Amino acid sequence: MIPFNTPPFVGKELDYMKQAIESKKICGDGEFTKKCHRLLEQQTGCEKVLLTTSCSHALEMAALLTEIKPGDEVIMPSYTFVSTANAFVLRGAVIVFVDIRPDTMNIDETLIEDAITSKTKAIVPVHYAGVGCEMDKITEIAKKHNLLVVEDAAQGVMAYYKDRALGTIGDVGCYSFHETKNYSMGEGGAVLVNNREMHERSEIVREKGTNRSRFLRGQIDKYTWVDVGSSYLPSDMNAAYLYAQLEMAEEINNNRLASWNKYYEAFEELEENGLVQRPFIPDECRHNAHMFYLKVRDIEQRSELIAYLKTKGVAAVFHYIPLHSAQAGLRFGRFHGEDKYTTKESERLLRIPMYYGLTDKEINYVVESVYSFFKR
Repeated sequence: MIPFNTPPFVGKELDYMKQAIESKKICGDGEFTKKCHRLLEQQTGCEKVLLTTSCSHALEMAALLTEIKPGDEVIMPSYTFVSTANAFVLRGAVIVFVDIRPDTMNIDETLIEDAITSKTKAIVPVHYAGVGCEMDKITEIAKKHNLLVVEDAAQGVMAYYKDRALGTIGDVGCYSFHETKNYSMGEGGAVLVNNREMHERSEIVREKGTNRSRFLRGQIDKYTWVDVGSSYLPSDMNAAYLYAQLEMAEEINNNRLASWNKYYEAFEELEENGLVQRPFIPDECRHNAHMFYLKVRDIEQRSELIAYLKTKGVAAVFHYIPLHSAQAGLRFGRFHGEDKYTTKESERLLRIPMYYGLTDKEINYVVESVYSFFKR
């Protein structure tokens, strides 16, 4: 059986976790958490990166930092994970979904401005598969209408738009370090605070609404409750696990890109024959090989291919069901304009095995299995 995903493991994780345990400080913001912060800030160029217990919590922090209030509207694609919407719904916002581009599966930047009303507070682009949204246009629209931008870059660690790290372009960016991501701490995430006016408050929100961070730095003689917040700090043991992988970020990234490129070249013939579509990467984007997907004719053929690959011992999966068609999506949001591509393209897409350490033998077997399906 070739699994769909295998969590990354580089060999130093257990040693670092042991060091964290022996330090007698395994709660949040221990030494390995600080090391992760410094390394992520160095890798991304962001001045303020803070680890969180998940990307969901990073998004919830972003909703607090952008001061989303009941009745505010937040624009985002429907083709995304539930956490993207939940974070803002929890603050009382109305979600306004707009259609996606069929080439990248990202939000269609040309449709955003028409969805803006007097209640719009923020735009939330989602960088699907680690491929950047058209951020120049999105930030231009946001500036014109005095809106905030929160990047859902859950899949975007080590990916770039015009040489800028995904997650560092909007006011706030959010990463995921879930076990299915390129770099993992089991469950975890990070918030990238690019708006300097939010730097101090981000520490407060993350520390249960207290000014404890300033106290630990010796800036005040005692700390107290000063704002809303929650406990968004991961254990330092989780951070130790992650740090081992962040140290090898380039190696992991290059390994995944090599596997992605082999898939891309191998499926060229199927695309030329009109049987599948391969992922599209715009010239201004450097992706991170977070996933490799194929688009087939329709949902029926996708189901048949997934079932066929299962008989061959290959795990393949479909991805999101558009949020606007879900029960909660109908309750907490609305779709603006025409659903021209969101549902249609999502029903054609399936993901095949992609992970750090995927072997050439496994790649060749997956490719042969897909080809054998279409040769039937």
